[in-house]
Amino acid sequence: QVQVVESGGGLVRPGDSLRLSCAVSGRTGSRYFMAWFRQTPGKEREFVAAFNWGVDRYGPSVKGRFTISRGDAINTVHLQMNSLRPEDTTVYYCAADKRSYEYYSRNSYNFWGQGTQVTDSS
Repeated sequence: QVQVVESGGGLVRPGDSLRLSCAVSGRTGSRYFMAWFRQTPGKEREFVAAFNWGVDRYGPSVKGRFTISRGDAINTVHLQMNSLRPEDTTVYYCAADKRSYEYYSRNSYNFWGQGTQVTDSS
C-alpha cells in the first residue's frame, strides 16, 4: 500500500512564504517521480511543480516564486512558496508515480495525497 502525505499548509498573507512537504511511504521499493498540483473549487487541477529527470519544472503562474526540492529521505519533496499571492491560496496536492510520462499532467500520477490547505488570512 503506497501512501502520499502532504504537510505544511496554513494561514498566509500576500507576500508571505510557506514550505510544503510531501512523503511517499509504504511498499515503495524504488524512487518515485513526484509533483505538486493545486485545485480551487470549480476549476481544473493545476500543475505547480515537478522534477522531470533531474530538472525542476514549474507551471507558468508560479515560475520564479516557487521552488521544488528533494528531501533528505528518499521519496520526499518540498515546495518552497515565496511572494504568495491571494490566487495561490487553495488546496495543494502531492502526486507520485513510478514512471515519468507527461510530468505536467494529472493523468500521469496514480498516487495522490489528501491535500493541504493554504488559506488567505488577510
